[in-house]
Amino acid sequence: MTGSWFPEFHTLAHSVAGWLGTDYDSGAPDWVHPLMHLILVLAPSLLMMSLLALVIRGLRRLHQHHEKRDPRHRRRPRIGGLDRNLLTQILRGTRRRQVGLLLLSLSLMPPLYLSLEMPKQIVNNVLEPSAGPGEIYGFTLSQTQMLGLFSAIYLAAISLNGLGKYTLNRCKSQVAEHLLRRLRLLIYRHWRHRLPHHRQSEIVQVLSAEVEPIGGFAADLIALPVTQGGTLLTILLFMFLQDPILGAAALTVLPLQLVLLPYLQRIVNRLSRERIRAMRVLTRGLTGQLSPEQNGLDGIRKTAASLRELEQIRYRIHRVKFLAKALNNFLTALTPFLFYSLGGYFVIEERITLGALIAVLAAHKDFSAPLKELFRYYQQLEDSRIRYRAVLGFLIERPGPQRPKDGTA
Repeated sequence: MTGSWFPEFHTLAHSVAGWLGTDYDSGAPDWVHPLMHLILVLAPSLLMMSLLALVIRGLRRLHQHHEKRDPRHRRRPRIGGLDRNLLTQILRGTRRRQVGLLLLSLSLMPPLYLSLEMPKQIVNNVLEPSAGPGEIYGFTLSQTQMLGLFSAIYLAAISLNGLGKYTLNRCKSQVAEHLLRRLRLLIYRHWRHRLPHHRQSEIVQVLSAEVEPIGGFAADLIALPVTQGGTLLTILLFMFLQDPILGAAALTVLPLQLVLLPYLQRIVNRLSRERIRAMRVLTRGLTGQLSPEQNGLDGIRKTAASLRELEQIRYRIHRVKFLAKALNNFLTALTPFLFYSLGGYFVIEERITLGALIAVLAAHKDFSAPLKELFRYYQQLEDSRIRYRAVLGFLIERPGPQRPKDGTA
């Protein structure tokens, strides 16, 4: 029935399914056909278009960036010892430590794959009623011994993975605090270099709330995309090895996530810039009220207006963030529907084993977490760039004359 509605989709889906080694015929239930069309034709097409659009957008931004730069001023001076580019500034101070984080992140992948593989082996080769003694490297093991061996391997895999993550997080915290101390020291020195009447009162706000997230991002700069991207690829590889169709089903909602979430993030970026500006205005107004002549009704009204503006901006940020989170959770919850329906049909037709389907479902439970972390990394990158630009703007705002070498602050 479905083939008469969309003959091109139907033919192409049959061809792709046959190429993947999972052919299905007209005897399959009617509801199987649209799912196969979605998984094998529509979703991959949208994914390719989304990735192509992201690449074109990135190349266009890079081209515009190069056009804006004057060839005579490509090496612009630093501001208060800080490079104008956030990533360059991070790598200047943490290059060697980032290499260590990279190697440590890659070492987490083999134990992760073992932790996904062993439950399937236990279900298929040990817990099956027809399972008997097995032979491993020339040794014959009983069913109970096989269960103990596979369980021990699984325990070792999850233990190594947990220990590796703990070590990685400790090293990341050291990188974050090291860079954060350097940033605060450079900003403080630049601030002290000015004459007293040119020292902005927002220095406390800059050194605390505005700089601290940059240190956290420095720790995640390489480790997070490698760890979470590697986890995502490892889980995806495991799913494809169990069944290519179910592996492709895990990517069905990814095109929508690639389109909707970055769009919402751009809205959050704009609101974040407004929040930083409003916080600076509030801090400046509160500092001005320290003098008795400015501590009147006018100062109170300005403070109340600043607090009201800050409340509205933060509410709009929360609203957009919660919308992005709700959309992401809904789209992620759609994938198990495909696993239960289409994967269950494959088990009934004996195209895959029940252990493989259980393993895929268990793997998908861990599949959404690294995907969320990668989207969070994108949000963190954009937020850190905005904060870093705000810090640079603070350093060049109202610059005062340099102090004499023999003068005092």
